[in-house]
Amino acid sequence: MITIPEDNLYTREHEWLRIEGNKAEVGITEHAQKSLGDIVYVELPEIGDEIDAGDEFGSIESVKAVNSLYMPMSGNIIAVNTELKDSPETINEECYDEGWLIRFELSNQEESSELLSSKDYKEFLQEEED
Repeated sequence: MITIPEDNLYTREHEWLRIEGNKAEVGITEHAQKSLGDIVYVELPEIGDEIDAGDEFGSIESVKAVNSLYMPMSGNIIAVNTELKDSPETINEECYDEGWLIRFELSNQEESSELLSSKDYKEFLQEEED
């Protein structure tokens, strides 16, 4: 059984989002990191980049494949997890904590209505498996 924290929101691309006020933190879900296998490289945006919801903001490379990362909500990048440059495996070990990818300031709070709750994400994973 995989962990799906209830206080996060989720995307159909298997990213999680934790919103606090007008700021948010993003990472990939446990399901995603297990599917990818050992993560060996992460490409992230620059601080100050303005990225729209649904646009690619980086990529994640594992021993299996390279996958794009998509912005769950529009915003201005205020922090990137520079620790991942030297230790990308942190995502495999702690995808919901130390393995976060980016932090950004929200441009449009209303976009959160497009995201999945933890319950909806669990149902989405079940549908994918069927």
